[in-house]
Amino acid sequence: MSRIQVPRSLSRIRRYHTLPSRFGTYPLLHPSSALTSYPTPLPVPTTIPRPSYVPKNFFTAPWGEHDAPESDTDDVELRGERIKLGSEGEKRVREVARLASEVLKEVGKLVKPGITTSELDRAAHEMIKSRGAYPSPLGYSSFPRSCTTSVNNVIAHGIPDDRPLHPQDLINIDLTLFFQGYHGDTSATFLLPDVDKLGRELVEATKEALEVGIRVCGPGKPYSEIGRAIEEFAKRYGFSVNSQFSGHGIGKRFHQPPWIFHTRNSEPGTMLPGDCFTIEPCLVQGSNSRGDLWDDGWTMSTETGARSAQFEHQILITHDGAEILT
Repeated sequence: MSRIQVPRSLSRIRRYHTLPSRFGTYPLLHPSSALTSYPTPLPVPTTIPRPSYVPKNFFTAPWGEHDAPESDTDDVELRGERIKLGSEGEKRVREVARLASEVLKEVGKLVKPGITTSELDRAAHEMIKSRGAYPSPLGYSSFPRSCTTSVNNVIAHGIPDDRPLHPQDLINIDLTLFFQGYHGDTSATFLLPDVDKLGRELVEATKEALEVGIRVCGPGKPYSEIGRAIEEFAKRYGFSVNSQFSGHGIGKRFHQPPWIFHTRNSEPGTMLPGDCFTIEPCLVQGSNSRGDLWDDGWTMSTETGARSAQFEHQILITHDGAEILT
């Protein structure tokens, strides 16, 4: 799950222009389809430990009346905490990342025309619970679902709802698990059977852009190299990279430093053994990658109506390279 880079106050809701034919043929999701009230969260047994940011009364109180979550921002040890290689912590972060990857693959098998994103969310929820884990997005800043589902022109953070998937849709499913005190985060974009050639090219390019970003990772490598490599690749093939979302450090905390920018940047810092973070570029058709935030406070869709795709892996820097955990 991405970390948004633009304060909500700077986002604006726009009317969409007529769908530009140069982006292909697909259903356009409009801000008017945003949820006007948050759904009741699916239950999680109290025997499954939940992250500290989930309000104590999240599953019982009406929306807007949740208790303030616990905060760990004052705990210096958790700010960008590295994973000690060879430790129990490394075993746990590897295990939760493996579980996240496993669940994503299983949910992806359910993607087909006619299924709703709410049904995909429920399936992910049950799979996560059955593994004794907690769905990290559920209750994070009051997010009401267990994963995000971003369709066509939605860049990220789409809230699962009752819209059935269309044969021409592409959909990103982003999910994170909390298990044994650690988070595992991954996402992928799935193609419905009638997605056109331009949509398939976008998805393939996004998948390769993630691989390009991973290839420049390793001990002593600058974090800024990730964004440079991804943006250069995307531009070479006629795509732009959204800069409103970033990857992030992850471990005991869902989001922590280092922040991973997917475009050219001057972010300081070099990778060290034990650094654990996500790389999750959102590529957009055309030269304008900007998005507008919907009234639901979460969904971000492209200004132009172009499609967006995203892939995400969780990376651990080792003594001699970088390992994909998901």
